[in-house]
Amino acid sequence: MSRMRGNVQVRSLRGAGRSNASGLPGDGRALRIETVVNSPDDLRCHRRLQHLDQLQTNARAVNSRLLDTERVGQGCVLASPAFERVALSTLTADGRRAPALRFGDPRVMALLGALCVGLNALGFTNRSLRAQVSRLLGAAYTVNQMSYDLGRLRLNGLIERIPDTNTYVLTADGQRVAIFYTKVHNRLLRPLLAANKPPAPPELRDALRTIDQHVRGYIDHARLKNAA
Repeated sequence: MSRMRGNVQVRSLRGAGRSNASGLPGDGRALRIETVVNSPDDLRCHRRLQHLDQLQTNARAVNSRLLDTERVGQGCVLASPAFERVALSTLTADGRRAPALRFGDPRVMALLGALCVGLNALGFTNRSLRAQVSRLLGAAYTVNQMSYDLGRLRLNGLIERIPDTNTYVLTADGQRVAIFYTKVHNRLLRPLLAANKPPAPPELRDALRTIDQHVRGYIDHARLKNAA
């Protein structure tokens, strides 16, 4: 798996070495993160050897964030209170209103889906995220809408801005919410809503057809007419 931003390539390499305490369970392989930095500027570092310690520190932070993303992707259970806090309007600790991110709303789903696409260790900008949201939404998505949505994400504690930059990164809660919303919608609800036709498995389509026949039988028995 490879992610590019500027002159930095972040690659997740599977199969590098035997299992250990940090290995992925069940497949007998470990996970190694390799970060290739071709320009120190991309990690907000200066050139020359005297800045090597800072470059290494920032590169390790990149690795750490990418590993966090990998961990969240393996299991994205979201507790009910955490879901309600994001899906409903709430007040922040300082009394400001945090607008809701309602599950199922097309704009919200495109926004959080774009955050999953942009789950890279180097963060994202207003411009880069807006391009992804517009593509997933399939409609015009303005700069003002992006600014408002960034505010919603920030007030809900899902993103934070890297100091002295225009770059944002997902918080731990942001990773969990983005992946939970996207996985449940794309892998569960969308297939189930279209489960009566291919590519749904034939067994599932047959089961739904049987249920539909029984429901129609109950309706006929109760002598309820279909709505005109």
